[in-house]
Amino acid sequence: MKRILTLCLAAFTILPAVGQQTQKPVLHGKNWMAITGKPLAATAGAMTFQKGGNAVDAACAMLAATCTMWDVLSWGGETQALIYNPNTKKVIAINALGVAPTGATPKFFKSKGYNFPPENGPLAATTPGTAGGLMHMLANYGTLSLEQVLAPAMEMAAGYPMEAQTANSIEKNKELIKQWPYSKKVFLTHPGEKREAPEAGEIFVQEDLLQTLTKLVEAERAALKAGKSRKEAIMAAYDRFYKGDIAEEFVRGSKEQGGLITMQDLAKWKPIEEEPLMVNYKGVEVYKMQQWTQGPVMLQALNILENLDLKSMGYNSTRYIHTLYQAMSLSFADRDFYYGDPYFKPEEPMKGLLSKAYAKQRASLIQYDKNDANIGPGDPYPFEGRKNPYLKLLKERGYEPDTTRRNFAPTHDQRNNGSSIEEYQDRLWRGTTTVEAADKEGWVVSITPSGGWLPAVIAGNTGIGMSQRMQSFVLDPSLNPYNVVEPGKRPRVTLTPSMALKDGKPYLSFAVQGGDTQDQNLLQFFLNTVEFGMNVQQAAEAANINTNQLWLSLGGTKTDDRKPKPGHILLHESTPESVRNELKKMGYTLSFGDRTSGPINAIFFDWKHNSFWGGSSNHGEDYGIGW
Repeated sequence: MKRILTLCLAAFTILPAVGQQTQKPVLHGKNWMAITGKPLAATAGAMTFQKGGNAVDAACAMLAATCTMWDVLSWGGETQALIYNPNTKKVIAINALGVAPTGATPKFFKSKGYNFPPENGPLAATTPGTAGGLMHMLANYGTLSLEQVLAPAMEMAAGYPMEAQTANSIEKNKELIKQWPYSKKVFLTHPGEKREAPEAGEIFVQEDLLQTLTKLVEAERAALKAGKSRKEAIMAAYDRFYKGDIAEEFVRGSKEQGGLITMQDLAKWKPIEEEPLMVNYKGVEVYKMQQWTQGPVMLQALNILENLDLKSMGYNSTRYIHTLYQAMSLSFADRDFYYGDPYFKPEEPMKGLLSKAYAKQRASLIQYDKNDANIGPGDPYPFEGRKNPYLKLLKERGYEPDTTRRNFAPTHDQRNNGSSIEEYQDRLWRGTTTVEAADKEGWVVSITPSGGWLPAVIAGNTGIGMSQRMQSFVLDPSLNPYNVVEPGKRPRVTLTPSMALKDGKPYLSFAVQGGDTQDQNLLQFFLNTVEFGMNVQQAAEAANINTNQLWLSLGGTKTDDRKPKPGHILLHESTPESVRNELKKMGYTLSFGDRTSGPINAIFFDWKHNSFWGGSSNHGEDYGIGW
């Protein structure tokens, strides 16, 4: 007992107290809130609200602006969104992830020497999803025209002052960019000079992208002139993007550079409205996208942690950190083997994975004296009344049933990882952006878009960067039989917006960038608010931990580049020496940083005062505006 008290006391020295000053202020508003990855993009959201738009309109404007600014994404990427509809009192999910193109098979990639699809280049591209997702959301849930919503992005495409982060990323990746003629034309504004990329503050012009966005507006105008409804006019622009001259130039430019995407691939693709997945954590309903994202991993972890008294452990005490690490390792082991596209066979066992009974069984496997480096996938099938069809496959991988302590224990050679911790951490953290919006009418939007980040292949003269999301597929079914690449299929992605309701009303809307760390950081943000009473800004800035005990979703094409690093943990540099020493004794390998979370953006709904509290992390360039 004395030992536990000591750990808790050490932890509370770094707990942000109620009222404690944060590096960035809490945002307050009573009419609307707009938060995203860049100040100019947040301004685009504010401009849209000022036009009379609702939160969906503003979110679409911010999404368009971030794509135009290459905020670790572009127009050819993918969009995942949760929307709270105040008219139905329901949360809906928008699946606007692109799919594998014609010819994208394991045999094709293996013939080129890959163990995973490549992380860069035209063969990394799924079909574009963001443009279609934006237009679908706007047409069905917004109020403004496409022309009104795209106005800020079009002004930016005509020329905006580029910030240092993007400019330096272009310079850093210029040798890759030079391989692709259309990318070189757009990004390297000073060819042949020592610095070929734009400088910070330089007016960056994207004539091809502006022409593409203009074509969308022209299609909408023509449809309205012909007597079409607002929704029909927006979808006319959609058709021009996916079936018309924009699609033709995109496909031509892709094929010229070695890509696989066809006109049929674009015409067949459609965004999908889905029922989100949800678990109840101590009276709070937490919503996530379905299993084509990693979102359910946070839901699984919450189910596991609900069995434990986290608050009594103390924020970031040794016991708390260890418990979080074990719960996340158990959940990620399931993610790595069982998650995939629900529109393709085999069917993922999500009912079992998200059952409270399964979580209780998983929680019973936690060892409190040391890290369990042998955590593997569990067997959720009995919890939904079915027999696991892949037990033999798991055994072939080296997992053996062990019902007395854990479900499966991998052999040592499967846990070795050839990549360095620096390389692994870089792949673990690879970013995107987030969009959060809410209005006084009750609309709430949480988006985690991505894809087409620098260095991106621009498809022909469209100005559109192609996605790199194919790398999240596997080629070997023994790694995950649900996520094997196949034409028309969506890869299991890391992108994971979040929303929570309490007493039937919006409670939190939150998201973060950062690859495989997203649901790690969002889990801790949520617990910071629910268990430890932090406000949204305190919770966004609070010290987190990151686990490396998982298979990477992004990165190298060799299997060793992706393997888990059991026991490796990233801690905030403020972690007390006593906690560090205890974790080392428990078998952890420690690394430290002043940044242990990607930029978290969030909105808290204050129903006592009928106002919004906005939080935007002190990491990165994320920014919010409220009114």
